Amino acid sequence: MSQTTLVSFFTYHKVRAKWKAFTRMGLPPLMFSKVDGLQFWRAMGVGGENGFSLKPDFSTYALVTVFEKEEDAVDFYEGDVMKKYTKNSIEHRSYFMHCISTHGNWGGSNPMKVVENPDMAAKIAIITRATIKPKLALRFWKNVPRVSYTLKDHEGLSYAKGFGEWPLILQATFSVWESLDHMKAYAYNNPSHTEMIKKTRALNWYKEEMFSRFVIWDEKLFRDSEE
Repeated sequence: MSQTTLVSFFTYHKVRAKWKAFTRMGLPPLMFSKVDGLQFWRAMGVGGENGFSLKPDFSTYALVTVFEKEEDAVDFYEGDVMKKYTKNSIEHRSYFMHCISTHGNWGGSNPMKVVENPDMAAKIAIITRATIKPKLALRFWKNVPRVSYTLKDHEGLSYAKGFGEWPLILQATFSVWESLDHMKAYAYNNPSHTEMIKKTRALNWYKEEMFSRFVIWDEKLFRDSEE
């Protein structure tokens, strides 16, 4: 029984569904629900374009939840709270994951726990999350487009989105890779990415940051064929 992180994305098409999803950000169902095994959660908006734009995407939203064990995550996915998110969505995808390495904090502590003996042949997912210092936010965002462009269509990349709890300041990224080797090839052999890492160390523009790697043990994808 290992801790499970569940990352979900929901996309809406109709205006009424988009508006309901937007208002739900202010009053997430988890605020009023008792969920077995739930240890951590964040409901967030998603960036526009490829997910890494300053402009928000008002059609797509993200939910990150961390559970004590796999069964709790599965029960939540099949339960009433998740149905409130998936209802009227034209697409929703969820990734069930075990953490294999992590450092840093999210909101003052690190909610992720590393599992023993993970299946390293599985797909790999990455969550990077940071609180950007307000005085350095614009300088940080000027560097994002170059890096996000190199991520698009990179070999081995299955899915990627940028999302956040608050525009400009509280930001995170999520990416799914076919293997650990594909992820490392991008992280260490991409000049724009390595340059961004150097600038991060030199300019110290994060007030708080967390970097976590996961193996994906299950994933769900639904698309409305009528849309």
